[in-house]
Amino acid sequence: MIAYILFTVLAILPLFIYLRNPYFLGDLRYAVTAIRIGMRMGKIKKNFSSLLDCFLDRAKKHPEKTFLIFEESSYTYSQADRESNKVARALSTHAQLKEGDTAALFLGNEPQFVWLWLGLAKLGCVASLLNSNIRSKSLVHCFSCCEAKVLIADLRGAVEEVLPALREQGIRVFILSDHSDVEGIESLSDKLEKTCDEPLSPQLRANINLKTPALYIYTSGTTGLPKAAVVNHERVWMSSFLQAMVGVHSSDVLYLSLPLYHTSGFLMGLCGAIERGITVVLRRKFSVSNFWNDCRKHNVTAIQYIGEIIRYLCNTPKKDNDKDHKVRLALGNGIRSDTWVDFLQRFGNVRICECYGATESNVGFVNYVGKVGDTLSYTFKLLSNDLLFFIYHNNLPTSFQMSSPYALIRYDTEKEEPVRNSRGFCIEVPKGETGLLVGKIGQKTPFYGYAKNKQQTEKKKLRDVFEQGDLYFNSGDLLRIDEEGFVYFQDRIGDTFRWKGENVATTEVADHLLTVDFIEEANVYGVKVPGHEGRIGMAALKLKENTDFDGTAIYQHVKNYLPSYARPRFLRIQDAVAVTGTFKQLKAKLAEEGFDPAVIQDPLFFLEDGKGYVPMTQEILTAITEGTLKL
Repeated sequence: MIAYILFTVLAILPLFIYLRNPYFLGDLRYAVTAIRIGMRMGKIKKNFSSLLDCFLDRAKKHPEKTFLIFEESSYTYSQADRESNKVARALSTHAQLKEGDTAALFLGNEPQFVWLWLGLAKLGCVASLLNSNIRSKSLVHCFSCCEAKVLIADLRGAVEEVLPALREQGIRVFILSDHSDVEGIESLSDKLEKTCDEPLSPQLRANINLKTPALYIYTSGTTGLPKAAVVNHERVWMSSFLQAMVGVHSSDVLYLSLPLYHTSGFLMGLCGAIERGITVVLRRKFSVSNFWNDCRKHNVTAIQYIGEIIRYLCNTPKKDNDKDHKVRLALGNGIRSDTWVDFLQRFGNVRICECYGATESNVGFVNYVGKVGDTLSYTFKLLSNDLLFFIYHNNLPTSFQMSSPYALIRYDTEKEEPVRNSRGFCIEVPKGETGLLVGKIGQKTPFYGYAKNKQQTEKKKLRDVFEQGDLYFNSGDLLRIDEEGFVYFQDRIGDTFRWKGENVATTEVADHLLTVDFIEEANVYGVKVPGHEGRIGMAALKLKENTDFDGTAIYQHVKNYLPSYARPRFLRIQDAVAVTGTFKQLKAKLAEEGFDPAVIQDPLFFLEDGKGYVPMTQEILTAITEGTLKL
């Protein structure tokens, strides 16, 4: 009788669990993987090793395995090891770099980027990954705020423009070339050719630990010029584990076309590939016309994306061989649900793992079960409450954090601040409602802030959120959680919008516009465009008295000083720029009004590629709405 009852219970239990939580098995698999990673992280804490050590272990165990494929060349793990040995020795000899020093890398996607980073790591140095699109004032700022002693670049023109400022600071500048005839710029390639490729002593980096800075990665954040987020060796490890979390195997081949100066491309992509010991197919930049041909040529099984990449692929003309590939997994962020569905229908059964996080954030989510979200939402998955309870209340390694303590709190978009109750504390929103994501700052969920920028570091902290003295990280993002534990990205707040996978700081763009001689005030914001992810740049301008609008002059200015994704595509000329009682520029109303010339009475202008700013017309609006005019 007892055996019969036990049999019945065991037979019914799976159905009961499924009815209560249809994603239980997915939760369980994810939790088991996370526990394994947590245990591994515990061992790393007891006996420190860096991701460089992981790379060296891969090179030792599988020296002839292909590590990197770039254009028509391929490099094994052992070749990469030897090339980075040359870098370390050359920089130690010619740049006098040593443990604890910082060197800035200013180049695009290419094997040398990887060799330089590995070489710096072998010396115990910190690598500052500069956005290869920045120029002028932004470039000098980004370089200065990480206190780098050396700049290594292959973008000669951009470097020469700021060379006087670098020489004033006593910075050594190296260019990836066999020679240099510019005073203050030294060649590096010729020095690498003459350098020995023998291994270096680990004693050169003997004082490195998990809390030591490993990288500076730049984020535009919420205001002003780019900020250098401090990424220590612990954060490098945790980010690299994401590929393991979503099921990447050592036999996979990863296609990486995202920029290596970004967290996604570098930490999730390159570092994750090293942790898994896989092959990386590296592109200089994303090419929609070459994407699938590359995947077929190199037997790619996993790809990285941002939402725009998936949309670009879906917008190409259909072909008979669209499903003729080996890609089984796509890892990234920012894919809209309608694009998600289109991609699967057209290109076949590819498992999409949508992620959420930020370079400096202490909280993140992964949609590991592959549920498609609501229209215009990006969807992630939380563990079920049952499994969260198991993880947090059982004796797991202290290093293991499945999910940071977090909350969604009520936010006033007009006042641009969290709503607080009569006691002065924030209000957590119920499931189904949109709220500001905040992550509790603590020993296990730290926020390291920005290098040499205490003011911006403090601005990202929220105090006395739920009780006196507590401290939370302000993500700047509005999210929503449904009853099943799925998280939906809704929007960004503050002075940043995202376009073509890049964060655009409105204050930085406005500062550039204000240097144009006939502009008195500039209010920059992002506006939604039908059929596109993110928001595109728009600026409301007030002209100086007795001056005329000169679209050619503004076009030439933004072309010279701003990367393409940050240039305002729409301009609105106003008699006065609207501000609040505390003189904060009003952006929300302007963003809602958009760029429809039939609705807006103010003069409107559109940035036409190659021509400059031209009057905005109904015909242009129709072309944008119908998707015949590419932005």
